[in-house]
Amino acid sequence: MNDVIPYRDEEHPITGVTNAKLGIWLFLASEVMLFGALFSTYVLLRSGAKQWPPSGVPASELLDVPLATVNTLVLIGSSITMVMAWASLKQKNLARHRLYMLATMALGLVFLGIKAVEYRAKLHHGKLPSTDNFYALYFTLTGLHALHLIAGILVMAGLLIVGGRTWAREPKVLLNRVEVAGLYWHFVDLVWIFLFPALYLL
Repeated sequence: MNDVIPYRDEEHPITGVTNAKLGIWLFLASEVMLFGALFSTYVLLRSGAKQWPPSGVPASELLDVPLATVNTLVLIGSSITMVMAWASLKQKNLARHRLYMLATMALGLVFLGIKAVEYRAKLHHGKLPSTDNFYALYFTLTGLHALHLIAGILVMAGLLIVGGRTWAREPKVLLNRVEVAGLYWHFVDLVWIFLFPALYLL
């Protein structure tokens, strides 16, 4: 019995991409709709409010802009290390690939750690999603983004665990899986690039 999935590591003649890459693009399209709906909610609530944030205090004073700026740089750095992890596999260097994957995961954990510090400060001062529409959107958008980041880190951990065996058996399959994980990670980073100015600066 042949259990090989067609076009697992080769491009489909019609779509021009592997099954996995087509699947991740379709998944990311649904994610765009999810975050697009939330951003639309943000725009509608903000444009319909007499003042924004409702407290009358500028968002740049309610939120920790320096911490968010550091987090932005951390995520940009993680996108670079993710690309280097994929490029290392292209160069058939598994050891360097693992190093860059670990660096990407570490940067993701740094981002989450900084975000936890920010959340703790808000909760300590009694700022909850129920406080007003501004904080409801802040916690919803950044919390959902953080969950996506955690999912990405778990995927990378899984690839590291099975990567050695997959590389020995089917190196092209591992290369494709890392590329797909990278596309997801870049999307998560891109969402933050929109969240940062929308919530913290404008």
